[in-house]
Amino acid sequence: MPNIEEAGKAAGEFLKKTLKVKETKVIKAVKAGTGWEVESEVYEESSLMKSLGLPVKVQDRNIYTVKLSDGLEIESYMRGQSSAD
Repeated sequence: MPNIEEAGKAAGEFLKKTLKVKETKVIKAVKAGTGWEVESEVYEESSLMKSLGLPVKVQDRNIYTVKLSDGLEIESYMRGQSSAD
């Protein structure tokens, strides 16, 4: 059975690959029923600056929630609150 560190690492690696970011920071990891729920802090290029076509390297702080099975397979993920909220 995976432990909390393994769940956090699996979620972080998934977000790095999916979002193409260099770093993630686990801020919450909870055993949820038969799986895990992990929240990670991610800094991404500002979607506003991208949409305006501006070459400014502004980053938004976003929180992602990743749900994993007990075998650490990703079941879902979603973006939650951000610094712009």
